[in-house]
Amino acid sequence: MKVIELIKTIDGTLINPDADLSREIKGGCGADLMSDVLASIQPEAVLLTGLCNPQVVRTAQMADVAAIVLVRGKLPPKETIDLANKERIPLITSPFGMFELCGRLYQSGLKSFESSVADGDCNCEPI
Repeated sequence: MKVIELIKTIDGTLINPDADLSREIKGGCGADLMSDVLASIQPEAVLLTGLCNPQVVRTAQMADVAAIVLVRGKLPPKETIDLANKERIPLITSPFGMFELCGRLYQSGLKSFESSVADGDCNCEPI
């Protein structure tokens, strides 16, 4: 799925029109903890998040994320938009929540691009 198709599927609005819209999105990940994103996301994914700070763009750049979608109609501050412009990463806002967006994208054929962290150190208590 190309970024332009993603925007239509999620009723999204592109915040930085000079971004690279030619990238292919092969899967998705929804997270608000950027440490989880770095630990589990695969390249060429769309990142769905409720966070709007510049760290989201820095994380996306390090993880080779194809696009960032801000959930629930959130609008980022100027610093985040400026950094997304610099990195040419599409920054998109959608009126839907993360749960619905994940479902819409999964139904449209995108697969989960989250890797299990069960073998790693997630600092979680054992069950």
